[in-house]
Amino acid sequence: MIQRIQTLYLLLAAGISGGLIFVFHLWTNAQDVQIFAQDDYLYLCLFLASALLSLISICSFKNRKSQFVMGRLNIILNFILLGIFVYQSLNLSGETNVSEKGIGILLPIFSIVCLVLANKAIKKDEDLVKSVDRLR
Repeated sequence: MIQRIQTLYLLLAAGISGGLIFVFHLWTNAQDVQIFAQDDYLYLCLFLASALLSLISICSFKNRKSQFVMGRLNIILNFILLGIFVYQSLNLSGETNVSEKGIGILLPIFSIVCLVLANKAIKKDEDLVKSVDRLR
């Protein structure tokens, strides 16, 4: 389980979604207050759901098809999160509330990259097993 590269990618995605949200701020508002993901329950729930989905995907290593599907669902969840961040940042800029964007807005992009690499490795394993089954 741990020796597979997709497990490492999924652990990295879970660490990004579940751990780094408490370290990096999403944006700074007009009062110079840094807004973190735990300050808004929507962002916190979406990030933690992404981390939980990655961990469940790691635990289902024996069923590669469901692991692949969970990876795709996690990618979709991160795209939804990224879309909410883009909408929020476009809503804040240009108005009376001047905000400064933080590095936390880029966390879903890093998570998506890790999940795509994990799904690529899962697909590679599935193709390898199918080719071995053909030889039997």
